[in-house]
Amino acid sequence: MDTIDPTRFIFASFFVLGLLGVFALALKKFGQKSMLSKYAQTGRLNVLETRYIDGKNKLVLIKHDNVEHLLLIGDGKAMMIEAGIKHEA
Repeated sequence: MDTIDPTRFIFASFFVLGLLGVFALALKKFGQKSMLSKYAQTGRLNVLETRYIDGKNKLVLIKHDNVEHLLLIGDGKAMMIEAGIKHEA
C-alpha cells in the first residue's frame, strides 16, 4: 500500500501538468481571436488582421476611416511598413 501512494501521486502530477499544457496551447491558439474580436471593433479604429512572424514580432493591419496601415510590432517598438492603403467600403 505504501508503494502505490507515491506512484499515484507522480502519475496524478503528470496528468495535471499535461492538462495545464493542453489548456495553454488551446488558449494560445483560440484566445487571440476571441480577444481580437471583443476589443478591436471599437470606434473608428479597427484591427483587421494580426499575423505572428516569430516569438517577438507580429504584423498588424489596422483600419482608420477607410484607410489601412500595416504595422510591424516587436521588441517594444512599432514600425510602419505601409501607410495610406485606400480601402473602398
